[in-house]
Amino acid sequence: MGKGSGTKESPWSLKTPSGLSSFQAYREEQASPPLLVVTVGSTTLQYQLRCLEDLRSMLKTRGDWMALGSADEQKPAAPGTVEAWARASDNPVGGWYGVKKGLRGRFANYVPPVMEALGWAEVEHQPKNNRMRAK
Repeated sequence: MGKGSGTKESPWSLKTPSGLSSFQAYREEQASPPLLVVTVGSTTLQYQLRCLEDLRSMLKTRGDWMALGSADEQKPAAPGTVEAWARASDNPVGGWYGVKKGLRGRFANYVPPVMEALGWAEVEHQPKNNRMRAK
């Protein structure tokens, strides 16, 4: 579980599912659209905030574990993974949840730990091939 409350003043301090990298995340609800802001070192990634509810809903409907499959934007996402869903034309936003071209990938690396911190999901923490499911 991460520390912090998920605000800009008190961001969550989290680790990626593999535990190899630390990052911070917070909700920026006043942005248009509202954002989940992730900071990794000097890099800032932004995802539509609704991704949290949308992913939770999809996982609840699925009812089972789902592979994360994290990948950079320039690389294809493995079919049937959380990363592929976050890019799919048939997801609730009709494509990428990431908002800045070039930094839209790695959804499955950063969003699942936020959901875990919220108590909305279980996430595996192995060196690789991690999965998640809704609580």
